[in-house]
Amino acid sequence: MKVLIIGSGGREHAIAWKVAQSSRVSKIYCAPGNAGISRLAECVPIGAMEIDRLVDFAKEKEIDLTVVGMDDPLVAGVVDAFEAAGLRVFGPRKNAAVLEGSKAFSKDLMKKYRIPTAAYEVFEYADAALCYLENEASFPIVLKADGLALGKGVLICNTREEAKDGVKEIMLDKKFGTAGNKLVIEEFMTGREVSVLSFVDGETIRIMTSAQDHKRAKDGDQGLNTGGMGTFSPSPFYTAEVDEFCKKYIYQPTVDAMKAEGRPFKGIIFFGLMLTEKGPRVLEYNARFGDPEAQVVIPRMKNDIVDLFESCIDGTLSRIELEFEDNAAVCVVLASDGYPVSYEKGYPIKGLETFEEKEGRWVFHAGTRWDNGQIVTNGGRVLGVTATGADLHKARANAYEAVRWIDFDNKYCRSDIGKAIDEA
Repeated sequence: MKVLIIGSGGREHAIAWKVAQSSRVSKIYCAPGNAGISRLAECVPIGAMEIDRLVDFAKEKEIDLTVVGMDDPLVAGVVDAFEAAGLRVFGPRKNAAVLEGSKAFSKDLMKKYRIPTAAYEVFEYADAALCYLENEASFPIVLKADGLALGKGVLICNTREEAKDGVKEIMLDKKFGTAGNKLVIEEFMTGREVSVLSFVDGETIRIMTSAQDHKRAKDGDQGLNTGGMGTFSPSPFYTAEVDEFCKKYIYQPTVDAMKAEGRPFKGIIFFGLMLTEKGPRVLEYNARFGDPEAQVVIPRMKNDIVDLFESCIDGTLSRIELEFEDNAAVCVVLASDGYPVSYEKGYPIKGLETFEEKEGRWVFHAGTRWDNGQIVTNGGRVLGVTATGADLHKARANAYEAVRWIDFDNKYCRSDIGKAIDEA
């Protein structure tokens, strides 16, 4: 098979790494890819949102399977375009990707089908949102830009003044662009956050191993929200009881709800959960692998990932048993100092070759490129260093040991990824 992967981050590198292990695959392309992916795949200079060019490329190269890694092209309808051209593609169609593309849609879906989530209101006008904050809201409270905002369109506001400033930022100043055309104001929930990824074929759902992300830029969950500074898997807080509850009241009901709405979902549903005192609640849905959740979940997966992609497309997922290694994984993101606000790029990266001989240690590239035969930094999140171990403590020690093998100017990472496991 010839496989095309759409995207350029650490998630796509992890997907490419796993696809490369399939005996069914002879050639991998990635559009646009990055320096790390280029060691596994032929990278082609086509942007993830250049949908017509991607379709033309897939037809020209007679691609057997395209895998969409990123949210933007999914929400824009890349799957519909590939299907219209008679091409096999893994991911939800546009009318199903709205599960991630609109927070207002997903909240209304959960309300209609009684899927547990936080209480909320949706606003199309800033004046109405400000009036609600003045007269009805209790604090702290959460503001969410309705559309895609690179994982950063969520503000937790402790006071009324903070919330009013947040409404201005999202709806009037358009800090997150058109994502802020609508606003969801949501009850603030407390508890542990857990990420659970799943494969879905429109009817059947297969749950992957759990993970936990660290969104804040600085140690101790301080600083600004980022795309993710590190992850660990599995989450010790995701117990058998939590799993049983979620399967009954969240996972299958979500798949059934999308089918009932005439939006059958085929691809990955990412369930962002909050484990509250009253039980698990859905924080958000994503319509693709998480980043950096993919970097800890995929290395623990035993199955041939190509078989899984195809079974979702063909509606035969019920025939597959999803299996994971009985171990743990931790990913520490190496970022450019100053991320997510401003940072310098173009610094040479040293030490990448160390990983070539190390079992259970991987470096997944997120923001890198080639420059005169050298791999240099090319983004805010540069690399994801992943390590496995017999348990989470060992995996964490192994990951931080591997972090020391890599060096580049303005290298920054959190020192407390996975520290929460000590409290389990």
